[in-house]
Amino acid sequence: MTVRIDADAIHLVGRCSAEDADALLVALQEEPGRTVDLGAAQRLHLAVAQVLLAARPPVRGAPTSDFLARHLLHLLQ
Repeated sequence: MTVRIDADAIHLVGRCSAEDADALLVALQEEPGRTVDLGAAQRLHLAVAQVLLAARPPVRGAPTSDFLARHLLHLLQ
């Protein structure tokens, strides 16, 4: 699974698929305002990006993908 949850954040790791959007949404609904760490994210399915854009959680870390770092982070901040 590429959505990892620990005490301080939700971590998106590697290539996040459409199925990961559900896990991310549930985690954000269970604890609104929880930080999402994108530092280890390589690729995000559009469904995952849509959850992030809709929920607008606090975000830390920059994705390893230049495209995500350049475009998605700009929209989330």
